[in-house]
Amino acid sequence: MIEPIGNQYVVARPVYSANAFGEDHKKKQRHHKTLLDHLKKLCRCSAQRAKKIAFSSFPIASWLPAYRIKEWLLSDIVSGISTGLVAVLQGLAFALLVTIPPGYGLYAAFFPVIIYFFLGTSRHISVGPFPVLSMMVGAVVVRLTPTDSAADSTFTNSSMTNDSSIDEQKVIVAATVTILSGIIQLLMGVLRLGFVVIYLSESLISGFTTAAAIHVLVSQLKFMFQLTVPAHTDPFSLFKVLESVFSQIEKTNIADLVTSLVILVVVFVVKEINQRYKAKLPVPIPIELIVTVIATGVSYGFDFKRRFNVAVIGEMKPGFQAPIIPSRQTFQDTIGDCFGIAIVGFAVAFSVASVYSLKYDYPIDGNQELIAMGAGNIFGGSFRGFAASTSLSRSGVQESTGGKTQIAGLISAIIVLIVIVAIGFLLEPLQKSVLAALALGNLKGMLMQFVEIRRLWRKDKYDCLIWVMTFIFAVVLGLGLGLAASVAFQLLTIVFRTQFPKCSMLANVGRSNIYKNRKDYSEIYEPEGVKIFRCPSPIYFANISFFKQKLIDAIGFRPLRILRKRNKALKKIRKLQKKGLLQVTPKGFICTVDGFKDSDEELDNDKIEELDQPINTKDLPFQIDWNANLPLNIVVPKINLHSLILDFSAVSFLDVSSMRGLKTILQEFIRIQVDVYIVGTDDDFIEKLTRCEFFDDEVKDSIFFLTIHDAVLHILMKKDYSTSKFNPSQEVEAKLDDFTINTNGGLRNRECQVRLFSRFMYIYIDSMTKNFQKC
Repeated sequence: MIEPIGNQYVVARPVYSANAFGEDHKKKQRHHKTLLDHLKKLCRCSAQRAKKIAFSSFPIASWLPAYRIKEWLLSDIVSGISTGLVAVLQGLAFALLVTIPPGYGLYAAFFPVIIYFFLGTSRHISVGPFPVLSMMVGAVVVRLTPTDSAADSTFTNSSMTNDSSIDEQKVIVAATVTILSGIIQLLMGVLRLGFVVIYLSESLISGFTTAAAIHVLVSQLKFMFQLTVPAHTDPFSLFKVLESVFSQIEKTNIADLVTSLVILVVVFVVKEINQRYKAKLPVPIPIELIVTVIATGVSYGFDFKRRFNVAVIGEMKPGFQAPIIPSRQTFQDTIGDCFGIAIVGFAVAFSVASVYSLKYDYPIDGNQELIAMGAGNIFGGSFRGFAASTSLSRSGVQESTGGKTQIAGLISAIIVLIVIVAIGFLLEPLQKSVLAALALGNLKGMLMQFVEIRRLWRKDKYDCLIWVMTFIFAVVLGLGLGLAASVAFQLLTIVFRTQFPKCSMLANVGRSNIYKNRKDYSEIYEPEGVKIFRCPSPIYFANISFFKQKLIDAIGFRPLRILRKRNKALKKIRKLQKKGLLQVTPKGFICTVDGFKDSDEELDNDKIEELDQPINTKDLPFQIDWNANLPLNIVVPKINLHSLILDFSAVSFLDVSSMRGLKTILQEFIRIQVDVYIVGTDDDFIEKLTRCEFFDDEVKDSIFFLTIHDAVLHILMKKDYSTSKFNPSQEVEAKLDDFTINTNGGLRNRECQVRLFSRFMYIYIDSMTKNFQKC
């Protein structure tokens, strides 16, 4: 019963162990579903289930019939045109990161958008090239096409001929990598493995994308300076590229450098204006489009290619090229890279989609997103495109210009299509340095993530360390190996945090049912002889030894050492008793001979297994109080602990290896007459222990209690005393015998003082038990 009294409440209920609570409240025996049950449910078919599968597989069928033409169409058209223009320029620019001709970037900006229109669940993201993915694909392309030789032995398709150019080889590699990445994403979606993205934390993604931005920056220097830089893909490649750039700095093309710097400054300034005055501007200023048109016109009008020898986009063939047959050998050589590309692409797209789904309150499906991204990459790669995800800046344009649904994405694809089939030739005079500057202009948001270090350091040191190490790994090792090393390091921090948890000793605070870390409060209450130990993490094979050591450090002694000492002492007492040299009186032991010596060597040579067994005094006519004075020079360490409470409320699981270790720990305490109680566990925890045959005659399932307070009250009632012990620093003076157990489960002052009898030394002969009780 709960009775509220102002801002307080009074609870009146019995003290519950886990077993007693289950009996009183008629706990049900639940049937846990097996793998076969899940398979049966998965294979079950009905009209309603078929309809649900159809709508989930083709989300367009759910939102398109509800499309509000009058309210949304105009906004989607304006948004689609703006996004399409940005997509054209980013496609051209990001193709340079893949080290393929810029025209192929338009395919990556077209095909995935069409597929996502039918299969995607987000209404606001703009699918297409993303600089980080482009860099990852480019690293694979550079590794597999290292020189300008003819055909590489990697290419075994019949479509490849001996006179294929290096650009054609690069396009084939990029397309093959994209197809394999799409297949991986598609399979993950079908197998419902969208949860894998949870292994990429925000800190890891932030550090990784920042490092990728550094790679993008360095890779574009050769276009800004117009230098011939050899390709590097091994670890430390970024520093090798920088060395190559600065060793040829005197060969810089001044026209390209000046053009790219001017455009870079203009783009940064206007983007800052867009950000600062976004509430006042009806639409963001399309600065990329403006500078591209101006730069193309100036380059064509003043014939920059002939006069200043600048590098331009060159011929852009109108229309689409025939689909390719992916290279089987490339599949085998790039499986690891493709898996990383698939995971990163999905993680970025899903994180951006999640932001918009929360903002506009509509659901998204991670597994369906994987299917949509995978199908888009397979289709795009087949038509010579490269890996697509979503660009933060492009999605921001689509949302800020009024985009309501993926109709805006379809309009943007139409804009890209017009450039591909009709007006692409107008961009032929455009300098590659302009595209490099536009690519760098989109990195501002990523580069600004360096401020995350300070924020994370204040909030969580582990997350800050993950960010820094991810950045270092990705910069030094490259994006592929860097991502793998970063994920491994992140998982290692999780293992480290669970392997070395911050265990603590608890005490009662406020004379209620609240128990907190005893180091954090000055006024605490601790029942004498009772210790409460809390473990705030799962217990498994890697931390069971640490758990045991922290527990021993907290209570101040090793139970196994006490057990062995007592068993050794028991052997000596038995020998004295058999020889008639030991008598027992109500006041203790009396030895009838002085100077009795036993062979310590004989005791030391005892089998260690015998000393670890439970103490058995049934053959003796008396019981032994191990905290009293023993006869002669028999010395056993005294302990003032009779009950140990383990707070497992934060222990989510226990594996088989740690289960054996935990049982050993409990047995060691029980064998030295220390009662152990475990509190806060859920029913599944206890059921697992039962299935694993954890309980026996020593360790019983009656040791489990619902809360710490239940266990404490049970101990106080069992020991039949209420002696309290305060922290020495406590300012309030109180007698040790002025507290009692309240019937409502609390601890309160006694109205009248009750005399506490001093504890007797429990050394008595069975035949004299009744006489001692009368005393």
